Amino acid sequence: MFSAFANAFKTPDLRKKILFTLGVLALFRLGSTIPTPNVNISRINQCATLATEGAQAGIYTMINLFSGGALLKLSIFALGIMPYITASIILQLLTVVIPKLEALKKEGATGTAKITQYTRYLTLVLAVLNSTAFITLARTGQLFQGCTGILNTDELLPLVTMVLTMTAGTVVIMWLGELITERGIGNGMSVMIFTQIAASFPAGLWAIKQSSPGATGWFLFFGVIAIGLLVMLGIVFVEQGQRRIPVQYAKRMVGRRLVGGSTTYIPLKVNQAGVIPVIFATSILYLPILYAQFRPESAVSIWIAQNFANNGVWSSVAQFFLIIFFTYFYVSITFNPEEVSDNMKKYGGFIPGIRAGKPTERYLSYVLSRLTAPGSLYLAIIALAPTLAFVGVGANENFPFGGTSILIIVGVALDTVKRIESQLQQRNYEGFLR
Repeated sequence: MFSAFANAFKTPDLRKKILFTLGVLALFRLGSTIPTPNVNISRINQCATLATEGAQAGIYTMINLFSGGALLKLSIFALGIMPYITASIILQLLTVVIPKLEALKKEGATGTAKITQYTRYLTLVLAVLNSTAFITLARTGQLFQGCTGILNTDELLPLVTMVLTMTAGTVVIMWLGELITERGIGNGMSVMIFTQIAASFPAGLWAIKQSSPGATGWFLFFGVIAIGLLVMLGIVFVEQGQRRIPVQYAKRMVGRRLVGGSTTYIPLKVNQAGVIPVIFATSILYLPILYAQFRPESAVSIWIAQNFANNGVWSSVAQFFLIIFFTYFYVSITFNPEEVSDNMKKYGGFIPGIRAGKPTERYLSYVLSRLTAPGSLYLAIIALAPTLAFVGVGANENFPFGGTSILIIVGVALDTVKRIESQLQQRNYEGFLR
C-alpha cells in the first residue's frame, strides 16, 4: 500500500490532483475557523462549550456535524455543505414527481447540467433561510439555551451583513466542491463532508479520555478507537456486498456483422440507499425538537424534551423505524425495475431462466425487496449502535463514531481510494488494495 502511495505521487498529473485537493481542503478548513462579523468570539466559545457538555445542541447536530463544528461558532462557513445536500435531495425527489424534471434527467448531459443549475439556485435560497434562522436564534438567545451576548449589536445592518456573509460562504463551499470534482480527486462535496466530519474526531476522542481520570481514561480512549475500527470493518464488509444478477445478450445481425452474445451482470448493493435514509430520519426527528424549542412551556414540549432531545427510548425507536421506511422509499424512487427491464428488452438482453418483460420486472422487484430488508436493518443498527454501545462511556450525541458520521467516512474513503486506484491501474501501477 505504501508503494502505491509513492507511485501516486510519482505520477505528475495524479500528484497535481492530490495536492490541489489538499490545498482546497486546507482553505475550506481555514474558512471554518474565521468568525462572521458582529460575533462575540469569547462569548460564543463559552456558550458552545457549555452546550456541547450539556448536550443542548441536539437540534443542530447534523448541520454542526457537516460543518465540522463551525455552526456553533457562527463562522463564515457555518452552514457547511448542508444547504447543498438538502437542495440535492429535494431536486432528486422532485424529479420523480415533476414530469419536466424527469424529462430533463433523461436528456443526458444537457439535462443533468440544467438540474445542477436548479440545485445551485435552491442552495442559495436555503442558505439565506438557514443563515437568517440561526442568526435570529443567536440574537434572541435560543441558539444556546439561556446563553445571551453572542452578538455585539442587534442593529439591522450588522445582522444583514452576517446573513450575506454566511450565504456567500455557502456559495464558496459549493464552488470549492465543484473545483475538486473537476480538477481534484473524488467527488468534491463528499470529500468536503469527509473532511469536516474527520476534523471533529480528535476533539471527540480526547473528550472521552478526559471524562475519566488516570488509567481509566486511557483505557476508554483506546477501547473506543478499537470498537470504532471494528464497526468500520463491518461497514466496509456490508458496503462492498452486492447481488450480481447475470444478464445475457442474444446474438443478432447488424449489417453484415454478428454482434451480441456477451454476458454481464446488474450489481445490486445490499445498501442500495447509502446514507440518505439516516439523514432523512434524523431530519424528521428534529421537527418535534424544533417545536419544543419555540414552545418550551407546553406539556407536549416538556415530554418531547425528555424523550427526544437527549436520545431517549422513544427517539431511538422512532429513528429505527423511520430509517427502515426511508430506505424502502428511497430505493423505490432510485431503482426502477420496469425501466431496467425495458432497457434490457430493447437491447436484446435477458436474465437466464427469466422471460423478458413483466417476468423480468417482477424478478428484479423480488430480488430488490429481499436485499432492501437486510440493508435497512443494517442502516438502522449502525445508526443506533453508538447510542447503545457507548452509553457506558458517557458519550454525548456528538460522539465521533456516530452512525451517520461513520457511514459517510467509510463510504467516501472507499470511493476516493477506488478512484485513485483506477487511475494508478491505467498507468500499470498496483492499486491500493493489492
